[in-house]
Amino acid sequence: MPRPLTHGIQRPPTLDSLEPPRPRGRPRSTGDKKCDRCGRYVAKIRVHWPEGAICGICFTDAVHTYGRCAQCDDERLLPGRANDGSEICRDCASITHPEMTCIQCGAEAERFRGGWCVRCVIEGDLNDVLKPSSPPDFRVKKLIAVLVDSRRPETIYTWMLGKKTKELLTLIGNRELELSHAELDALPRSTAVDHLREILVHNGLLVAPADRYLAIFERWLTQRLQELAPHPEIAIMIEQFATWHHLKRLRSKVGTANMDIACRNARQEITEAGKFLLWIETDQLLKPDAFTQVHIDTYLNAGTSTRKTIKNFISWYSRGRGGKRRFYVPPRYPRTLPTLSQSRRLHIIRNAIEFDNVALATRIAALIHLLWATPISRIVQLKIDQIMLEPDGMMIALGSTATEVPEFIAPLFWQHLSARGNQQTTNTHTDWLFPGYRAGQHLTAPTLQQRFRLLGLDPQRTRNASLKNLTGQIDVHSLADTLGY
Repeated sequence: MPRPLTHGIQRPPTLDSLEPPRPRGRPRSTGDKKCDRCGRYVAKIRVHWPEGAICGICFTDAVHTYGRCAQCDDERLLPGRANDGSEICRDCASITHPEMTCIQCGAEAERFRGGWCVRCVIEGDLNDVLKPSSPPDFRVKKLIAVLVDSRRPETIYTWMLGKKTKELLTLIGNRELELSHAELDALPRSTAVDHLREILVHNGLLVAPADRYLAIFERWLTQRLQELAPHPEIAIMIEQFATWHHLKRLRSKVGTANMDIACRNARQEITEAGKFLLWIETDQLLKPDAFTQVHIDTYLNAGTSTRKTIKNFISWYSRGRGGKRRFYVPPRYPRTLPTLSQSRRLHIIRNAIEFDNVALATRIAALIHLLWATPISRIVQLKIDQIMLEPDGMMIALGSTATEVPEFIAPLFWQHLSARGNQQTTNTHTDWLFPGYRAGQHLTAPTLQQRFRLLGLDPQRTRNASLKNLTGQIDVHSLADTLGY
């Protein structure tokens, strides 16, 4: 993989210099047994069918393939393959083992446990633990239906096995936990709690908060103050700073600002302020509010540049509790990076078009960034209705004026729209262009930025280059309307 882009001293990334991304999931074991369907050498053969030995990966794919049989034209499970590679049903493929009919619901599917398919197993387990009729609770019944109807039920089954998830489901089944934001907020924060909340909100079982990111920030702040409880004076100062400086402003920005970025910045400032006060108390052996300008300068000079994030805390403190004392934190100047040359930008565009070892969603997001200089924080919030099929071609609406998607990449956009990722479990029927892992949520900006590295893409440099290129082709006012600036 190419070295990180810094000051343009290395050659531009090309397809030849990019390494394939690491495969996701469990490492695949190898052995001396060959699968007759995919040709891989594996340690164990899962089944033997008329076409030959079938490995575990091919078997799993086969028992999840549904459609119209290429030979008998029936709509059913298609585990077999004809000589020409077309998908056929088990009768046409003469597959008799293993049995693929659920004894509970009669559906054609892999028998998951006790002769039942995975959906019936999940439904039975959830009915046992959630007790939807004892007493009757329509929201619990709907929650069961949502989980059972997942496109990838095996993932739901694995999620249910987690210790935290089991505890949550047991509390709901015993009616010790009401399905409400207040009840969920009272629980210790965990991934299981957050995931359950997103499922409930996405499926209309809970009313969505005014802003998801603000709600997450408020829960994070409560946890942060609990962590500072052993240092009561620091906790009081941080609570006041967070309440009167950050929460007040964040609540006023709901609906008008990118709350994801605003809340991330607020969390960083609060975290760094807490670190500074802990340094005063533990390293300097002073009361948290007894620091001087000398302490500020010493702290800033002894650490990384992120320590300068205490600037807003120091300003807030000076205006209030600081009395007549006035403190100063020098501004944090970002390192200026030169833009990419046009030839290098074109190399990266080629990577995004041709490097099909990278997920299509990542390549589409990269093309939007490269061609229209759209910031990552806005790319992740794009919705599918912002891409439109018009008589003259495909259009994308990034601002008040839609712009044409170049004809040579329009098929890639259409392919992505037809099969967006992350919709196999709970994030179904979402209108985000780039769905995230959580129900109803889009991909996060840090995740997308990390994925861009697979294409050798440095967002700051490429965006500057794209803007420079665009301003040479279109007047500023039209460009602002097109890009939504």
